[in-house]
Amino acid sequence: MKIAIIGAGKWGQALYHAYSQDNDVVIHSRTVKKIENFVSLDEALNREYLVVALPAQFVRAWMERNFEDRGQNILVAAKGIETSTGSFLNDIYGNFVSADRLAFISGPSFAAEVQKSLPTALIISSTNLVLAQTYADLLPKFIKGYVSSDVVGAEVSGAYKNVIAIAGGVCDGLNLGNNARAALISRGLVEMTRFGEAFGAKTETFLSLGGAGDLFLTASSTLSRNYRVGLGLSKGKSMDDILEDLGEVAEGVPTAKALHKIAKDKEIYLPIAQEVYAMIEEGKDPMKSVKDLLR
Repeated sequence: MKIAIIGAGKWGQALYHAYSQDNDVVIHSRTVKKIENFVSLDEALNREYLVVALPAQFVRAWMERNFEDRGQNILVAAKGIETSTGSFLNDIYGNFVSADRLAFISGPSFAAEVQKSLPTALIISSTNLVLAQTYADLLPKFIKGYVSSDVVGAEVSGAYKNVIAIAGGVCDGLNLGNNARAALISRGLVEMTRFGEAFGAKTETFLSLGGAGDLFLTASSTLSRNYRVGLGLSKGKSMDDILEDLGEVAEGVPTAKALHKIAKDKEIYLPIAQEVYAMIEEGKDPMKSVKDLLR
């Protein structure tokens, strides 16, 4: 199958590696990179199947400036909520492509491990289950593909787990122990489920690979950029210094801001996300956040 990867960050390159195992795959990004089968944007957009691995906050502008509808199908590989509007990615992409041509990938998938062809299992979600199954079938043998019709659940869990991962990094950075981390992640799962249900997501989605599976992974490993943001916060570092040291996009940071806005507008109780927001935006002392959560 002819596939094009848009975005050549770590996750984009990992998906390029995965989908290249059994398919004809090219890759494109704004910055030219020395990658085999790197092509122009025009050539990439000619492919029937696209995999777009652009950071969530850049998607709308990129689609407005660069996308040309040639009947392509799109697999969305980013996870996040647009800070300025509170929009989910399916809403943003829906301005350019019909829902039956959109799919979303989620599940436990550190880019570094996918690059090494280590085994995992992922979910492809779409209102078009035939399209979801197509993208799942194109995955390599080391990735078990599942399909789901719950796009909103996939979006919420993929975005929300990054915020809980920041809290996980804070927890471990403060040496609060295994009990505290387990309690935090468990309550984080409850919290993101509550948020998703407010938007019509299915409860069972949050117990799946894309929900609990990705959350457990991201909230407990230094391979997670968002977890490392939490570690930095626990050491009293400023957000500017943390992001400079990171050198990569940590989607949990803007997503925490989006969740704060949505929670306020819709009156949804999100205590962990609110404390992460307070640490990021207001410089709240992490230990004070812990005490407030315990209350």
